[in-house]
Amino acid sequence: MTDSRQFDDIRPYEKGEIKEALRTLLADRLFRSVLHYQVPFLPVSLVTGLLRLFTLGVDSPLQLQKRLMLPIVRYVRWRSTDGNKLTGSPLPPRDGHYLFLSNHRDIVLDSAFLSALLIENDYDTTTEIGIGDNLLVHPWIRTLVRANKAFLVRRSLSPREMFKSSKHMSAYIHYAITCKHENVWLAQREGRAKDSDDRTQPSVLKMLAMGAAEGVKPIEHLRQLHIVPLTISYEYDPCDYLKAAEFQLKRDNPAWKKTGKDDLTSMADGINGQKGRVTYRTAPCINEWIDEYADLPHGTFYEAVARRIDRDIHQGYTLYPGNYVASDLLAAEEAAGGQGYGISFADKYTPAEARHFEDYIASRLALIDIPDKDEAFLRRCLLTMYANPARNHQAASLPC
Repeated sequence: MTDSRQFDDIRPYEKGEIKEALRTLLADRLFRSVLHYQVPFLPVSLVTGLLRLFTLGVDSPLQLQKRLMLPIVRYVRWRSTDGNKLTGSPLPPRDGHYLFLSNHRDIVLDSAFLSALLIENDYDTTTEIGIGDNLLVHPWIRTLVRANKAFLVRRSLSPREMFKSSKHMSAYIHYAITCKHENVWLAQREGRAKDSDDRTQPSVLKMLAMGAAEGVKPIEHLRQLHIVPLTISYEYDPCDYLKAAEFQLKRDNPAWKKTGKDDLTSMADGINGQKGRVTYRTAPCINEWIDEYADLPHGTFYEAVARRIDRDIHQGYTLYPGNYVASDLLAAEEAAGGQGYGISFADKYTPAEARHFEDYIASRLALIDIPDKDEAFLRRCLLTMYANPARNHQAASLPC
């Protein structure tokens, strides 16, 4: 039996630790300022008092999520989306526990929305998540995420330290699913795919295979996790203009890097910005097909499984008019430049929807304030973000 104490450096808070975490959080000056920003019409003392009252008796992360975080997520969903649903073909059985491996759209809400949807669909628990320690720029953020079932992913390590850290995290993920009977949400790659060209990194699968018992084949390591590919589809990405700006900043200065302030801006915009319709769609657990790859050489195995997961994720996109309009607009620009993508989705949207989306793109371009602003380049970046899901979905729907 694995001793949970070996994971004390990265694990979420456990039952019995939540009360102290809440006391620490509500006493933090910066956290109180964040609360005031969210509800500026109420005194901070009143808000913190209400939170103390609301969380009386909470002594586990799941209780905290149901009592406090679920109402907050529902409020964010009501304020910033036109609906959020979980669907599947079919949904995973409710008596199991899974690693949901998904594309990544938002730093905070991808897993938060999933946890709310699991509760609303009568699953017995929510998800634990991995969050990079580079995002934990203030003590209150670290306290909040660990109370909210997040385990820490260490960044900026040497290759040797990274290997050791990855093996440690993999062991924890296996422990969470097989011993704690938790679900885990994990992105298919490190960081978000800023152009929405969602591809699973084989290195993620290699990391996941590190954490089971010695002497077990990689395929069995992965099977133990009950991996469910998950597709997240946003009608509108609140951070699209920030991502486009990053593309130009990196183009113009390859050494450019985001700051901690940039990450916080992305987190705030991702939470508060308008998203339109948001759909979560599960594919069947990979245990249903992974045996097809059992005889592949070790190196080829991870690549093949990653590409199969990509196909499941791409087939799972819910596509909105903007995705089709963006693809056609981009195709027209490519044809004019001699590339000629040559596929039209004109039957998927109306002229009014096309005008609406073009107006939307123009409004996002207007938000970008960077030196030597290259509007043509930025427009292509924005169109690419919305076109790639439609293009990848179409490619995944073709016969293998």
